[in-house]
Amino acid sequence: MSEPTLTADGLETYLHCPRRYEFAHVHGLEGEDDDASHDRVDLLRGAICTALRSGATDRERLEEIAGERLSELWASHDEPFHSRTQRNHERAVLDAVLEAYLEAVGADHAAGIEGLEAPASELVGPALPLASTRSLPEGSDPERVRIDATVDYVTLTESSLVGVSFVPTLAPLGLLRYRSDWEGDVAALFADHFDSGSEVFEPRAVGALLETSVVVDGLRRLRERLGLEAKTCGYVQVPLADRNRTAVNWVQDTVDATVEPTDLTDVYLDHHTYAMTHEHRNETVDSRLVDVASDVLAGSFDPTPRWDEIASESCPDCGYAVGCQDRLAAEVRFDG
Repeated sequence: MSEPTLTADGLETYLHCPRRYEFAHVHGLEGEDDDASHDRVDLLRGAICTALRSGATDRERLEEIAGERLSELWASHDEPFHSRTQRNHERAVLDAVLEAYLEAVGADHAAGIEGLEAPASELVGPALPLASTRSLPEGSDPERVRIDATVDYVTLTESSLVGVSFVPTLAPLGLLRYRSDWEGDVAALFADHFDSGSEVFEPRAVGALLETSVVVDGLRRLRERLGLEAKTCGYVQVPLADRNRTAVNWVQDTVDATVEPTDLTDVYLDHHTYAMTHEHRNETVDSRLVDVASDVLAGSFDPTPRWDEIASESCPDCGYAVGCQDRLAAEVRFDG
């Protein structure tokens, strides 16, 4: 019997609300999503990955290739704008972000990709697949589960094999953006999220840590195939639609942007190494990853244990809320 397959994105959906997961991943229902920033990130993702697959490492050449591909993608981009001026402005923002990405890490990452002896198809996506197989608790049927995740590309730094994902902003990471150690605030946030008696509800931050666990384990498989056992593994998110890092000069009609990546493996992994080759994984995150996967496979989709937090935090932006029996029941419930 083949092992079942889940996804890191799906597990984060489950953390937001088990019922949302049921609608989206069990019944395959389409939810409403009108966030244009995701579509714009997809445009940049496609353009940047095209440049990285080209083998170019010179920044000017990378910008030329990515810019040409962005122009092609933009020509067929059908996002509704209220005016041509707005459309031109949003294109200028994309150009500025592309330039900022290449300045921050893009050229260095391209050189790192070139340093890996592997086909570009194994190293550059978009949506480059990684997988991690985990053992479920004793007596479970099935005994193991495969969890998939994707990154946009893999690159080599001086010390690490790094998976890189493009995201709209780093805001969903919450506290993880400002902490580089597990002990203390991050450990407390993670534990409290799973405590039904706590008001702490951080599905995005917790989901990012579970995703990091999957990505790092998947990178270890790639690392072995590439013969890079002496390298550690890292996971970096790069924001491409952070308006707080975009400055517009309306007088001169210019846009400036900065891009600041975040390395999630600063938090997820302890800073202990064994034989200078492997970093000790954080067992708390890994064990919770297995717990959540087990609940999903068991069909535990009742949101009641955390309903108050789900109703206030997850329901307002949920594309399934209008047809959710739990939400409707709460709306018409009589007190007393």
